[in-house]
Amino acid sequence: MRVTTLDRADKIARVFRKQFGAAPTVIARAPGRVNLIGEHTDYNDGFVFPAAIDRDVYVAVRATGDDRARLFAANFRRRTEFPLSDVRHHPPERWSHYERGVVVMLQREGHALGGFQAAIDGDVPSGAGLSSSAAVEVATATALNALFGLEIDPVPLALLCQRAENQFVGVNSGIMDQFISALGKRETALLIDCRSLEYRHVPIGPDAQIVVADTSVKRGLVDSEYNARRAECEAAVRLLSERLPNVRALRDVTVEHLREYEDALPDVVRRRARHVVTENDRTLMSVAALEAGNLVEFGRLMDESHASLRHDYEVTVPQLDVMVAAARAVPGVLGSRMTGAGFGGCTVSLLKPGAVDAFLRDVPARYRRETGLIPKVYVCRSVDGATVV
Repeated sequence: MRVTTLDRADKIARVFRKQFGAAPTVIARAPGRVNLIGEHTDYNDGFVFPAAIDRDVYVAVRATGDDRARLFAANFRRRTEFPLSDVRHHPPERWSHYERGVVVMLQREGHALGGFQAAIDGDVPSGAGLSSSAAVEVATATALNALFGLEIDPVPLALLCQRAENQFVGVNSGIMDQFISALGKRETALLIDCRSLEYRHVPIGPDAQIVVADTSVKRGLVDSEYNARRAECEAAVRLLSERLPNVRALRDVTVEHLREYEDALPDVVRRRARHVVTENDRTLMSVAALEAGNLVEFGRLMDESHASLRHDYEVTVPQLDVMVAAARAVPGVLGSRMTGAGFGGCTVSLLKPGAVDAFLRDVPARYRRETGLIPKVYVCRSVDGATVV
C-alpha cells in the first residue's frame, strides 16, 4: 500500500530532526515523471507529452543564518556541506551536484539565499529514466523558494532547474523533465511545446491505466550518447538550413522536407532526424486521439514510437525490446514503448484497467525468463506537480 503525502512528510521531518537536531521550517515535494510519447524531441524544440507520477522527492529545509549549505541525502546516508559564496563540484559527493546547481542558479539570478540545512529523501528510481534528477532539482528549488520568500513562479523555476542540470551538472537535457515536475496536474498528462513553452493539461480519462516497468538495466551510456544524439540533430539542422533557410531546429522540418532533401544528410544523421520529425507528428496525433477517446490509436502510436527509437534513433537495448514485446502480448495492453533517454531504464505501457492483473502476472515472469533479470513494475497514478507540504 502506498504511503500518503503526510506519511512521507513526517518521515523526512524525523530524518531532519535526527541529523540537525531541530524541526524543519519547510517541506517540499516534487514528482518524477513518465513520458507517454514524444521522446528526444524536447531539445529539438518539439512536442512532448509527459505525466507526473506518484514517485517523488521530498526536501526538508531550515535556515541557519550563516553562509553554509548543509545537506543530508537519506537514500545514500551521506552528508556534505559547502559555502554559498563558493559553490563547486565535489566528485566524492556527486549526488549533491543537483542541489548545488540549483543554489548556483538561484544566486546567479540575483536571489538572496542564506545558509540552510536540508534533508533529501525520494522514491523515484535512480537511473531508470523517470527523472529522479529533475525531481531533486525542482523539490530543492521549491523548498528554497518558500524558505527564503523568493516568489518564483513555476515556469521560471522549472527553467532555472534546467539550467542547473545543463550548466552545472553538465547534462544537456531539454526542458520536459523539470517542466512536468513543476507543473503536473492530477489525472492529466501535459502537452508541452518546448519552443514556446505553451502547455495544456489533457485528461487521461478513467479508461486507461499507466504502467511503468523498470528493466533493472542502469543507463550507463546515457550521458555521452545523449549528447551525441543532440549533436547529430544539430548537424541535421545545419545541413537542412542550407536548403531551408527558416529551419532553426528539427521542429521546423516536415516529413516532406526530409524526403526531398534526404540525400543531403549522412545516413546516421538522416535517421536521427527522421525519428525526431516523425515523433513530433506522432505526439500531436496521440493527443488528438486521447482527446477523441480513441485509446486504440494512442496505443498504436506508442508502438510506432518504440520502433522509431529502436531503428532510427538507436537508443533501445535488448532488454527494453523484450519488455515491450512481453507487454504487447498481454490482452488489454493498448501500446508499449521505452520511455526516457534510453540505453536501459523503463518502458511505459497503456492498459485497459482490467488488464493490470495479467500484466503484473505475465510480463515480469516472461522478462525474467528471457533476460535473467528481475524487473520492477509500477502501476502509476498521475499526480500534481511540485508543492510545499
